[in-house]
Amino acid sequence: MEKDAKIYIAGHRGLVGSALVRRLQKDGYANLVVHTHSELDLLNQQAVNDFFASESPDYVFLAAAKVGGIVANNTFPAQFIYENMQIESNIIESARQYGVKKLLFLGSSCIYPKMAPQPMKEEYLLSGPLEPTNEAYAIAKIAGLKMCRFYNQQYGTKFISVMPTNLYGINDNFHPEHSHVLPALIRKFHEAKMNNIPKVEAWGTGSPMREFLHVDDLAGACVFLMHNYKGDDFLNIGTEEEISIKDLYELVKNIVGYGGEIVWDSSKPDGTPRKLLDVSRLHNLGWHHETDLKEGIRQTYEWYKNQGKFKNTRNEFLDRRV
Repeated sequence: MEKDAKIYIAGHRGLVGSALVRRLQKDGYANLVVHTHSELDLLNQQAVNDFFASESPDYVFLAAAKVGGIVANNTFPAQFIYENMQIESNIIESARQYGVKKLLFLGSSCIYPKMAPQPMKEEYLLSGPLEPTNEAYAIAKIAGLKMCRFYNQQYGTKFISVMPTNLYGINDNFHPEHSHVLPALIRKFHEAKMNNIPKVEAWGTGSPMREFLHVDDLAGACVFLMHNYKGDDFLNIGTEEEISIKDLYELVKNIVGYGGEIVWDSSKPDGTPRKLLDVSRLHNLGWHHETDLKEGIRQTYEWYKNQGKFKNTRNEFLDRRV
């Protein structure tokens, strides 16, 4: 990407989009285009078309999506599949029509089959049933990466897709019900510490293994790939490092400074035993993550304490398109 190129970041206020803005500004890109939901409704096809017609961005990072944890995915599946497919379809089609040089679409590791072999290689896509609790979101993301591939084949576009592992970092969603595991733990232990709660309950046995990537590392990988990758196949982005849920609880507990007890309820489900991405393709291109998990969680916790801005209401979640 040329330093004076016009770059549109869709979803610039979310976890990933805000990290992309920070990284691009750090790298010297000043001609960034961003719009809030009130300024541009990405569900409105005509509004998106008009935006591309007037702004004519050279490059697009498609980080806008409706996101949430297990509870949110289970509760609002129709909204998850509709809104995500509508957003990506509107942007990808307009990018084609108005000659965007390159677009990067952000997916999620939940696209892989529930019982996919570990670590998960890109070729495992559609090789088995999806996890039912986030099937709607996963299908929407699969549709997005397939759109990029088929648009390249039919129209000669240069649209690439990436599948990041579990993310965390600045601007994460810390809602007590609709957030992902790591920000949920940060909030849970912080509130337990502040309110002198003697015990924190944890579901399952703590045995499942999970992989986490700091969002600033993801942003760095995305910019790297905009410069260095032109293929039709999507690429995994991760660390190839795992931690058990039990060890994650202990790590967050120690970083927060909570002195109480963790009580494991083994009658509750553990979930998928293991979720690890194979990132050998990305490593072969020359990119590796930089942020240590412990330091990344520490940075995220400091940001959380200083913000005091939490997604607390159900209506606020329903309107949230990052």
